[in-house]
Amino acid sequence: MGYDLPAVLTVESEGPVRIVTFNRPDELNAVNADLHRAVAEVWRQLAADQEARVVILTGAGRAFSAGGDLDWITTFLDDPAARDESIREGAQIIEEMLRFPLPVIAAVNGAAMGLGASMAVLCDVVLMSERAYLADPHVAVGLVAGDGGAAFWPLLTPILRTREFLYTGDRIDAATAVEVGLASRTVAPDELLAEARKLAERLAAMPAEALRSTKRVVNMYLSQALGGPMQAGFAAEVSTMKSPEHRERLLAIRARAR
Repeated sequence: MGYDLPAVLTVESEGPVRIVTFNRPDELNAVNADLHRAVAEVWRQLAADQEARVVILTGAGRAFSAGGDLDWITTFLDDPAARDESIREGAQIIEEMLRFPLPVIAAVNGAAMGLGASMAVLCDVVLMSERAYLADPHVAVGLVAGDGGAAFWPLLTPILRTREFLYTGDRIDAATAVEVGLASRTVAPDELLAEARKLAERLAAMPAEALRSTKRVVNMYLSQALGGPMQAGFAAEVSTMKSPEHRERLLAIRARAR
């Protein structure tokens, strides 16, 4: 099956396994407009692929995804239409991943920040390189963690731990992520993709309908629990996107990055 996607998101076929790769390695796979749109659209294309049985999600180069691209996010300060479209697509990404029928294995090869962290923990199995880490720095730039962190992390890890992680934006190393329930297990960096492929092949050999139905039942709990918090989270994120404090902090971070 042919996939209609920009070059910033690639899909490789290995038998019944599809390897989806964030492909902006020079920018640490930071999410720009093209990648954001592609990640919102890829799940329906994968679901329509009749030969696919399992998906691996990973990043090219040193990072899984370093969150939102600063240049793209800065345009939202003076472009309400682009801002609102990003929120709509963000909700679509979460909804599509929860609804997606096939098992998805995250191979977290490096930094997974902001939306990158949200997409990682939304996968069915999260394999983390021992060098990788999660972080959600929304609050540090004056934003509510509306694209999954504030709503989704408390379902996976104790709320007391979640609060500290989200309030500070501190990095969560791979071992800690496993300890608190944000990842399945750690893997040696040079074995990460091989281990993901091994697990994917094992899952691809399982009875397909039983596997899909089991995922559907498990995700019912998540979908029901997320209904209110996700809507509230995105609404609060939009509100903070308009705040003077967010503008000030974002422009300062962008200036330092140049």
